[in-house]
Amino acid sequence: MSRTSRSRRLSAGLAAATLALTSLSAATAYAAPLDDPTPGPLMNYVINTKASPGHVRKVEDAVKQAGGTVLSSYREFGVVVAQSTNANFKVDVRAGHNGREVQSVGATRTAAVSEGAASGLSSVDSVGSVDETTATPVLDPREGEQWDMVQIKADQAHTVTDGSRRVLVGINDSGVDDTHPDLAPNFDARDSVSCVKNGVPDQTPGIWRPTTSPHGTHVAGTVAAARNGVGIVGVAPGVRIASVKVVNDDGFIYPEYSICGIVWAAEHHMDVTNHSYFIDPFQFWCKDNGDQGAVQEAVRRAYAWAADQGTLSVAAAGNSNYDLAHKTTDTTSPNDSTPVSRTIDNNCLDMPTELPGVITVASTTQARVKSSFSNFGLNKIDVAAPGSSILSTLPGGGYGLMSGTSMASPHVTGIAALLKSTHPWWGPRDLERALQREADDTACPATPDARCTGTTANNAFYGEGIADALDAVHP
Repeated sequence: MSRTSRSRRLSAGLAAATLALTSLSAATAYAAPLDDPTPGPLMNYVINTKASPGHVRKVEDAVKQAGGTVLSSYREFGVVVAQSTNANFKVDVRAGHNGREVQSVGATRTAAVSEGAASGLSSVDSVGSVDETTATPVLDPREGEQWDMVQIKADQAHTVTDGSRRVLVGINDSGVDDTHPDLAPNFDARDSVSCVKNGVPDQTPGIWRPTTSPHGTHVAGTVAAARNGVGIVGVAPGVRIASVKVVNDDGFIYPEYSICGIVWAAEHHMDVTNHSYFIDPFQFWCKDNGDQGAVQEAVRRAYAWAADQGTLSVAAAGNSNYDLAHKTTDTTSPNDSTPVSRTIDNNCLDMPTELPGVITVASTTQARVKSSFSNFGLNKIDVAAPGSSILSTLPGGGYGLMSGTSMASPHVTGIAALLKSTHPWWGPRDLERALQREADDTACPATPDARCTGTTANNAFYGEGIADALDAVHP
């Protein structure tokens, strides 16, 4: 997939326990299995229900009665991910006694599932779009080339601390090259995973590595490239990182991948996760009574649950130079089939970046102004950070320059990791407040720009200001 033609495409398993499928109880006898469901393409769905084991089990039974297969069940927040070739699955899953437990159901994509059919139940009690990724090789990289670290004062912060080994950061992205000499010292293979086969976690050794995109490896270097005399230094070079692969080989991040990834991160006690992508196939998921509304609710529940478990999510604002506070149209969705022009409003969300509790990061240039591509919006942007021409790690031991809000977000993720290192008792809400409070106020451009509304303390371009690593390491 071309990253230059699809702006802002990059801007896990769940706990290994597998539960046996619950046999039908007498209460489900009202819904007999479908004899001959209408054949259709292989599709994945999210089904929302009440958050309890009993309600989820009934929905699992309803899935089977509708001719579907349960892929994953998230009993703590009431979401089931299922797969079926039944063209009437969304109607049939609501039929019968157990169908009354279904609050909403929606397809996770508009094209047929490309990764093939899955079998079994992964159940625990518990690009997608990619940024601009044009890489320019750097033959002899040095820390002195990292203007971005100077802008956020990471160079000064490192005189105090490089971060704590207790802190674990999830790189929810296209995979991380853990053999890179600048990443290997900080890489945690035990907690790494791939979620790109129907959102079912896979810990096959090395499955978390990149296959088609350097994006995740670049992001990882900005967060935590080691201080080891090689190449560059990340914002938090003393913390650990894990790869949570949520981008498939075609560059898509479907809802079930993102849900799998954030739940995996929370289950494995990751303190901070970076999400430099939007969830495909819609740039904006609208709060309707159909597929998009059901998916929006399922993803919202997953990220809220992860925050309750202690995981902070940081996300890229996006590269469409779009005002997130005043949505009007979307001409790019769905991107897995045929895009259509549609009217939207602020009930339509860029996910995960606009979800409650997620830190939204805009991009700046070396001149400390908004990058031309960066999305913006009053009370939508939390903070800003460098995202234009950022030097970081590439697969195969290389280094290169990339631009995008995908490059801005990991700077803030790294600062959040420093904050967690110096304040280990803080939870996600504490970290969120500190990131906003300690950012350097940045005024709108001196040359008036009507799009930059708000005040110096909080405006549409920079939110609370440019992120500040030095303040993060002070007691």
